[in-house]
Amino acid sequence: MTKKSFVIVFSLALAIILCGAGPGMSASKTQYYTIGTGGVTGVYYPTGGAISRIVNAKKNEYKMRLTVESTGGSVYNVNAIMSGDLDFGIVQSDRQYQAISGLAEWKDKGPQKGLKAVFSIHPESITLLAAVDAGIKELKDLKGKHVNIGNPGSGQRQNSIDALTAVGINFENDIKAEGLKAAEAPGVLLDGRIDALFYTVGHPSGAFKEATAGTRKVQFVPIVLPDSFYAKFPYYARSVVPISFYPNAGNKEDVPSFGVKATFVTHSRVPAEDVYHVVKEIFENFESFKKLHPAYSILTKESMLTGLSAPLHPGAEKYYKEAGLLK
Repeated sequence: MTKKSFVIVFSLALAIILCGAGPGMSASKTQYYTIGTGGVTGVYYPTGGAISRIVNAKKNEYKMRLTVESTGGSVYNVNAIMSGDLDFGIVQSDRQYQAISGLAEWKDKGPQKGLKAVFSIHPESITLLAAVDAGIKELKDLKGKHVNIGNPGSGQRQNSIDALTAVGINFENDIKAEGLKAAEAPGVLLDGRIDALFYTVGHPSGAFKEATAGTRKVQFVPIVLPDSFYAKFPYYARSVVPISFYPNAGNKEDVPSFGVKATFVTHSRVPAEDVYHVVKEIFENFESFKKLHPAYSILTKESMLTGLSAPLHPGAEKYYKEAGLLK
C-alpha cells in the first residue's frame, strides 16, 4: 500500500468511527437544543431551566440535551427561532398571536408560518410599580412622568404601550419613556432615576421582590381598563397582582391589572420525535414541574393547551392525542 493510499483508508476509517456511518452502525450523537427565555430576574429564565432540567434527566435515552439562554424576551425569541439561532423559546401569548398573524413587529415580514406552539405555561400580569413619592395612583397619573416601558424586543414594551394608549397617553410625547431591561429597572427606580416601571411577568418575581425591599417606598398601581379594551385585544384578560408575595410594598390588598400567558414555542424544522419527548417529560412529571416555581401552582394539564394561536407542532399534537388531551 502506498503512503497516499494508507492516508485515504485511514481517513475513511476515522470518518466512520466519528460519524457512526457504515453498515450495521448507528449514530449516537447527542442533539443540542437551545431555549430562549428572558431576563434572569423574571420567570422565563427559571421556566427554561425547569423544562431543561426535567427533559435532560432522560438525555442519555433521548440523545438530546436542552440548554437555556437569557434573551431580550418574546420578540427576540420569535425572530431567533425563525432564523435558526434558537430552537425553542418562551413567548407571551399576545406576541405568539401577532407573529403567526403577521401583525405588530411582523407586519412587514408577514405571518411567521414556521412558528409552532408546544404548550402554554403560567399567566403573566402587566404590572405597574411606582415610587410612593411620585404621586402615581392610577394609570393616567403617568403623564409627564419618567417611566420604564421595557426594552425593544420584549413583549412587555407593547403591553405597556397598549395600556398607556387605552387611557389616552402617547408614550413618545406624554411621558419620558425608558427602554431598560427588566433586570435593570428596579435598581433605577430605587435610585430615583425613574418614577415607575412596567413589567409583564408571572408572580412572584425576583425583580419586584428587589424593588419592594429597597429604602425608597414603592407601590403597585392598579390598571383598570374597559370592556372595549378586551374586545379589541382578545389575547388579554383581567388579572391581579397578589400582594402576599410582596409584604414590603405600600399596598394592603391585591391589585387589579391585566395579563397574557407565557407560551412555549418552537419551529417546524425541529424533529417531531424530539418535541414529543419534551412534552412527554413535562406532562408525565407534571407535579414535579409545578413545584419548581410558585407561578406554576395554578397550572392544570388542560390549561397548558390554552392561549395558543400558532398551530401545534406535530410532536406535541401526537402526545396530546395519546394522553387524551386532544381528540
